[in-house]
Amino acid sequence: MKSSGTLLNIFLIIVLLYLLVVIFLFFYQRKLLYHPGENNYLDDASLNHQIEKVYIPSDEKLVAWHFEKNPNFKTLLFFHGNAGKIDNRIYKLNEFSKLDINYLIFAYRGFSGNDGKPTEKGLYKDARAVKYWLNLKNVKDNQIILYGESLGTAIAVDLAKEFKFSGIILESPFTSMTELAKKYYPYLPVNLILKDKYETLSKLSEINSPILILHGKKDTIVPFNMGLKIYENISSSKFKYFNDYDDHMMDYNEDLVQSIKNFINTTDVN
Repeated sequence: MKSSGTLLNIFLIIVLLYLLVVIFLFFYQRKLLYHPGENNYLDDASLNHQIEKVYIPSDEKLVAWHFEKNPNFKTLLFFHGNAGKIDNRIYKLNEFSKLDINYLIFAYRGFSGNDGKPTEKGLYKDARAVKYWLNLKNVKDNQIILYGESLGTAIAVDLAKEFKFSGIILESPFTSMTELAKKYYPYLPVNLILKDKYETLSKLSEINSPILILHGKKDTIVPFNMGLKIYENISSSKFKYFNDYDDHMMDYNEDLVQSIKNFINTTDVN
């Protein structure tokens, strides 16, 4: 009897500790998801071109960099990932500046010194505010190419289900945050406690813009099979650049940049 009582106490302690972990993660999960102060990208570089720094109204003012190379070119609207600042993407922006395209990159609420706290709903709202800002600058939706990076892929897809854009580029996309969280926390009731679900896969059927998928097969953060599944479930015209050696932070080499350039040229005839 004493032994069974001891086992019961151990079981109750384990259950209590598990519940405490679940409760802690429920309230702390956004700190685990969004990392505004973290730089897990390449070394900082310097811009090789001049940009205009602007502030775009959403719930909070959002800092953005606007590069207009030619008013007749299309504009690439960039949605960054869950970590770091605009500056951490300079190596990509320098490559964009060499292409026949303008760009606008902005920071979400809570990032790059912006006020507010990031949430799924809030980031979707920021995306719409930035799109409308471009519209007010006489850049129509059919002159915009969305570019989503990691977390930004979910934001780009959500925006694209409501509007028809010239094209969409998704770098290291995931099917849903729910599925991704299950990979990292298989012991947790993710479906019950996750606040920001970013259900990308289920939204693809609502998109009729051409899509380019970029993904490295050695991605250790977002499994390559998620990017592949996204590609396989695209119902609009689709293109891909899959690299055998790239991790989550893809190498902006000549082949990748050429695939982006080819895609931009493809959207010109759609």
